[in-house]
Amino acid sequence: MTEHTVKTQSAGRTRPWTSLDLVKTAAEFLAKKGVENARLEAEVLLAHVLNCDRVFLYTHFDRPLVPTEVDEYRDLIRRRAERIPTKYLTGRCEFFSLDLEVDPSVLIPRPETEFLVNAAIEAVAGNPEPILVDLGTGSGNIAIVLAKTIPDAGIYASDISEDALEVARRNAERHEVADRITFLCGDLFAPFDNVPLVDVIVSNPPYVADGEHDGLQPEIRLYEPDIALRAGEDGLAFFRRIACEGRSHLKAGGLMILEIGQGQGDAVEGILNENAIEVRKVIPDYSKIERVVVATYQPQKTGAE
Repeated sequence: MTEHTVKTQSAGRTRPWTSLDLVKTAAEFLAKKGVENARLEAEVLLAHVLNCDRVFLYTHFDRPLVPTEVDEYRDLIRRRAERIPTKYLTGRCEFFSLDLEVDPSVLIPRPETEFLVNAAIEAVAGNPEPILVDLGTGSGNIAIVLAKTIPDAGIYASDISEDALEVARRNAERHEVADRITFLCGDLFAPFDNVPLVDVIVSNPPYVADGEHDGLQPEIRLYEPDIALRAGEDGLAFFRRIACEGRSHLKAGGLMILEIGQGQGDAVEGILNENAIEVRKVIPDYSKIERVVVATYQPQKTGAE
């Protein structure tokens, strides 16, 4: 919603803008700019400006807004029309019913990643003091849910980006689990020299092939961090590294639980098998797309260390 749009529609107005007026105008503007679910997006951003939930908007759509609120909302709608993700504009994202901080230094957590977390929780059921690694933690969403769900777990969360780790640390503090997660900065397993062998390695690594990146939605392609998305020519570069480097950090019989991209199941299974890591199961997501690989390290099969 540009300043011109508001000024034009304000000409001759005898009453202030209401929530309903603004949402309707913003939704029409966003739809013309190609933003999906424009009405929902307009409502979420107005709720953010008014520091309320969408239920409040529905029950107070005749609420008049003061000029400063209109200006703030107009700016957010303008930026959303540039395809900046709403969650970056609000700085918030919900994952596993937890409210998390996000910014452009971290990938926005997706609902599909909840399948990854559930698989990890199931994997350590009955283990009194499991040690888990969240490789490429980003916002810390996976590590934080694991820490809150598995009270006796030892959890290490790593990322190559110090900016991302700062976000993860703040999220951990917000949810009162910062004292239970050890954050490490480095490229994959580089900072793990002094970490004991672990029971589970969990990771949602980059898995977008370079040639597919340009076809992503503008919200992803232009604003989410490349370092959390791109994975080489075939999208499998990080799976190769995680399998090869990660086995030396796993206990015998330890698990790797990895999120994968659509159509990557067979290729990832082949990579894991080459490194004495045997796939137990592949879990589909809400859309019935293979999304999570659960595999166990079996060094005796190849003599791998």
